[in-house]
Amino acid sequence: MIPRYSRPEMVALWSPETKFRIWYEIEAHACDAQAAIGVIPKDHAEAVWRAKDMQFDIPRIDAIEEVTKHDVIAFLTHLAELIGADQARFVHQGMTSSDVLDTTLNVQLVRAADLLLAGVDRVLAALKTRAMEHKHTVRIGRSHGIHAEPTTMGLTFARFYAEMARNRARLVNARAEVATGAISGAVGTFANIDPSVEEHVCAAMGLTPEPISTQIIPRDRHAMFFATLGVIASSIENCAIEIRHMQRTEVLEAEEFFSPGQKGSSAMPHKRNPVLTENLTGLARLVRMAVIPALENVAMWHERDISHSSVERAIGPDATITLDFALHRLAGVVEKLVIYPENMLANMNKFRGLVMSQRVLLALTQAGVSREDSYRLVQRNAMKVWEQGADFKTELLADPEVTAALTPAEIEEKFDLGYHTKHVDTIFARVFGK
Repeated sequence: MIPRYSRPEMVALWSPETKFRIWYEIEAHACDAQAAIGVIPKDHAEAVWRAKDMQFDIPRIDAIEEVTKHDVIAFLTHLAELIGADQARFVHQGMTSSDVLDTTLNVQLVRAADLLLAGVDRVLAALKTRAMEHKHTVRIGRSHGIHAEPTTMGLTFARFYAEMARNRARLVNARAEVATGAISGAVGTFANIDPSVEEHVCAAMGLTPEPISTQIIPRDRHAMFFATLGVIASSIENCAIEIRHMQRTEVLEAEEFFSPGQKGSSAMPHKRNPVLTENLTGLARLVRMAVIPALENVAMWHERDISHSSVERAIGPDATITLDFALHRLAGVVEKLVIYPENMLANMNKFRGLVMSQRVLLALTQAGVSREDSYRLVQRNAMKVWEQGADFKTELLADPEVTAALTPAEIEEKFDLGYHTKHVDTIFARVFGK
């Protein structure tokens, strides 16, 4: 991913330096396990750890790969240069390249998940803070983009919080799904390496042994992981779309923080655009791009092929780096979001009480009017608001068929805003706990 949409912590996880360090640790731990069961001399295993504080020469590894056309062999050749050919002759004993590559990928994905969980937690904290702040800030709820009934800004934040909390649980499960390792040798039969080696390496690397690996770790695990990233990205977009709508000039119920010196347009000095949330919509698309290739990686020939390899070299870094950046960008937007309660109230009252139509409809049915007639009476007066700019309550009070069923006081009571917010505390208790 390009630096513009990257955070250094996640980028470092996918760097060649980190990758080769993990490769080295896997090989060194495998040597320890092999020595423990007497397969290789103990002093040879100890010698491998001499490279622990050495810097791997990445250009040298690349140069070797130019000749060998094999990345793992290039690394092992360079490792032998560092510790000596004789001491390195038992490195990779009974192993195959996928033992190193697949176990490393899962170590990276687990560490990436930990960084992503920290990002999710920041988003959750921001959403909870704003939800509590605007728990009773009334705004109009919309369906199909059209005024529906009153809600609160706090409930808007709370529903995004609940959605992101579900995503956190999904990500925890996805992390567990890929937290496996395989040191099982060619076609996964352990013919040339003892299963205890796998157990030792996995414990050292924070993984659990894959129950059955062919020559690779099954890719349904990775499909689930990347699908989870795609869902989280969609939730980020869901929140971003709401903020983009609220910042529209005709709405202006909230807007992204506009910092001193910031410019909104090269042509129009008055512009203050929702650029961050528009960016989040685009970044969500990039993360979701990884989902279909990850699903297609599940099916491979026999015990292994490498059709998945090129895909994962791209989607592993790109999806995690992009999502990590997006999570922290969203958190920053929510933390600094400028909210305009007065505009929310003005928007709700724009159609002069029209949004209370359901309360009147229900009151008429309770008063003995059929539902069909109740709907006709309410809609007849509601259309005058839409088409003539009339006041809904005034029209109801002037309609003899309505007043035949409801007293003026009963009609007046149906326009109480508090009616629509009386269960906010109940909803908040469900979302945030009591």
